[in-house]
Amino acid sequence: MIQLIVGNEGKGKTKEMLDKVNEEIKAASGNIVYLDKNAKHMYELNNKIRLVDVSEFNFASSDEFYGFICGIMSQDHDLEQLYFDNFKRLACIDNSQLEDVLGKFKKLSEEKGVNFCISIAACKDDIPSAYHEDIIVSL
Repeated sequence: MIQLIVGNEGKGKTKEMLDKVNEEIKAASGNIVYLDKNAKHMYELNNKIRLVDVSEFNFASSDEFYGFICGIMSQDHDLEQLYFDNFKRLACIDNSQLEDVLGKFKKLSEEKGVNFCISIAACKDDIPSAYHEDIIVSL
């Protein structure tokens, strides 16, 4: 399953994600990984949540990012949830690629039984209609 938190830049998506992940870890039976563009929010995350600063890796395309995520998933058989803050930037995509890339991640989530929570800097109208049912927060 994928869950989307959407809204334009500066609307509070990161705070929503941090609140959600810190609440989810209380009931999680498996591991949770939070991917961000830097380590700025390290001290806002529960210490049981693994923070991955993706700026330490040089992705040039969404395919490279997808492979990176598959690598994380292959190494952690107890992985329960993945959080992506600022998805378009992390995945090296723009709005025109959003539907295809979200489709790949939704399929991966369903096949591997790992839930993805994804924040996207875009208003709800810019999200492909096929994914409107996956929006849990629209700011």
